[in-house]
Amino acid sequence: MKEFKDTYKTINKTFKSEVYKIKGSRFIGYAFPVKTEKDIEGSIKKVKEEHYKARHWCYAWQLGTEKDIKFRVNDDREPSNSAGQPIYGQISSFNLTNILIIVVRYFGGTKLGVGGLISAYKTTAKMVLEKSEVIQKTNNITFNIIFEYKDMDKILRALKNSDALILERKMELKCKFKVSVRKKNNQYLKQRLIDLRIVKFCN
Repeated sequence: MKEFKDTYKTINKTFKSEVYKIKGSRFIGYAFPVKTEKDIEGSIKKVKEEHYKARHWCYAWQLGTEKDIKFRVNDDREPSNSAGQPIYGQISSFNLTNILIIVVRYFGGTKLGVGGLISAYKTTAKMVLEKSEVIQKTNNITFNIIFEYKDMDKILRALKNSDALILERKMELKCKFKVSVRKKNNQYLKQRLIDLRIVKFCN
């Protein structure tokens, strides 16, 4: 039987590469952990402001896991597929998601040609990823439940047995929990809660 996989790899913080130099041009790589396209826009804006004298700010990103994956590449006026795609190739090679890589180029006066550009952007992206700390995270399902305060012990026992986390709790006669559980444990936990006959699921 195939093992259920509900983990993915990403990075834990922002990393910056050493400067890669070739024929006078300088390339600097940045890797950002991101969760939304708004995060991506903010990170790109930040790098452009910091390197406002640069010629190009090329990037690639990927968000999501399993069937919900989205990605984008941007050559930022470099020849088509000479920058964004080589950067994205390194994201794929390292098997990462929820990540943005930006490579900043300061033009040195000598054209590198498409082959030279592909190599430079690929190398810089690889440099920053080799410097980054890769971490493994789990795919979690989040839902809300309502139950009577007197049933607290039974609920806590069911949550503990499924390694579920309580993200938010409202403790009154009627209690409301916001629960997060690993995807592979989701159906098992929900069935246990249903079998108790003391829980209502809500938004």
